[in-house]
Amino acid sequence: MKICIIGLGSIGKRHTENIVQVLNTRKIEYQIEALRSSNSNLPERFNRIISCQYYNVEELPNDYDAIFVTNPTVFHYETIKRTINKTKHMFIEKPVFDSLDYKLSALPLKDDSVYYVACPLRHKSIFKYVKNKIMPNERIISARVISTSYLPLWRKEADYRDIYSAKRDMGGGVTRDLIHEWDYVLDLFGNPEKVYHVQNHVSNLEIDSDDISVYIAKYSDMILEMHLDYIGHKAERILQLYTNNKRVDIDLIANEICWYSNYNLVGQEKFQNEDFYINELEYFFDCLDKKTSNINTIENALNTLKVAITEE
Repeated sequence: MKICIIGLGSIGKRHTENIVQVLNTRKIEYQIEALRSSNSNLPERFNRIISCQYYNVEELPNDYDAIFVTNPTVFHYETIKRTINKTKHMFIEKPVFDSLDYKLSALPLKDDSVYYVACPLRHKSIFKYVKNKIMPNERIISARVISTSYLPLWRKEADYRDIYSAKRDMGGGVTRDLIHEWDYVLDLFGNPEKVYHVQNHVSNLEIDSDDISVYIAKYSDMILEMHLDYIGHKAERILQLYTNNKRVDIDLIANEICWYSNYNLVGQEKFQNEDFYINELEYFFDCLDKKTSNINTIENALNTLKVAITEE
């Protein structure tokens, strides 16, 4: 396989190493190239992996099997538009775009190609259990979602003020950056009838993007609350489901589900730790082999973005 990585920031580097792991396991020979915006020195392990580095999109060859779009969100649309005819398939980091101002009809998407937008949480075993075992058997009347963390601790090797998450004009901010939550919520519940949304920069973090984003979503038969932030000093990623006779807490970091009824813990299930980014790449290459279908097309991801930036 011939692959190009566009953007070698932290997520681009992670995908590069994971691609090598997955393709080696599958005994598939590969050639990995990169399109970069900087000529800074890469760690030696990437110099061994990446056979050729380009700095201008026009220099890219036209025979890639897959291009990974892992540059800042604000550049996604133009990157896709300028490279779509250079590859059979695409893996696009989330969120798909930074706004709804782009015309999908202007992208020459090919019917026989896979354009997958990242949704790694959906590749966790605990999420699959929720979707396939809990959701079909429970009548959910309310749900609460939280994703909280502290931005300065995201990447200890980098100044948080310099990463794209801190910069609104690069597509950063919790509303877009933590779109994982809306991605899995829409997969579980579908589109809400109405979304009430407030977001702001309220902390003393030295960023110009939003650091808190709060939603109330109305469905025909349930209410959902969502809280996203960069300002939490305890990392949490939790989905709580409420039924008429129990509450189910799904902890996506601890990989644990707890059932409560009448103030008592009545059930508990622990899931093994796993590299769900590896799971996602296994799934992506299965899509290319036509072993499975694409669960998150550009159209799907654009719908998720539309919901996430409602009334911003």
